[in-house]
Amino acid sequence: MLVNNNTQTVSNLQQVNRPDMDPANAAASTLYSGVLAATQPALTLPAAQKDLDKASGRIDEAFAKTRVQLQASAPASGTRAELTEYMSKSPGERIREQLLKEQGLTEEQAQALPQEKQDAISREVAARLKEQQQVASTTAPAEPVKQALAAL
Repeated sequence: MLVNNNTQTVSNLQQVNRPDMDPANAAASTLYSGVLAATQPALTLPAAQKDLDKASGRIDEAFAKTRVQLQASAPASGTRAELTEYMSKSPGERIREQLLKEQGLTEEQAQALPQEKQDAISREVAARLKEQQQVASTTAPAEPVKQALAAL
């Protein structure tokens, strides 16, 4: 921010003696230059700079408080660890987990089931995985779109 610390004020009131200006325009021009001269020193005073600094400090303080509040309300690290663990699983593992959840079973309970039921769960997981892959392949972009994107 540029601040004029010049303590001397120069009067900007000038008498306009132009032949192309009528007396009303000349008076208006003189008044306008007088308004500029009157408002300029008020804007360049050190007190105005202090007020701006105070306002800037209050804004910085508000941002700091907001940041602290956001950090305090951030998800717990346990939630983040769960998400990371879930994302590291293969699609088959995710589907199996979802299927067992729908049936109200844990992985330990599923392992304790008879072999026929475990095979049925595996077949269902394979069917859902195949269905998911088919949906993904039908919604894939067309070849021209792929080529256009590759060219970018």
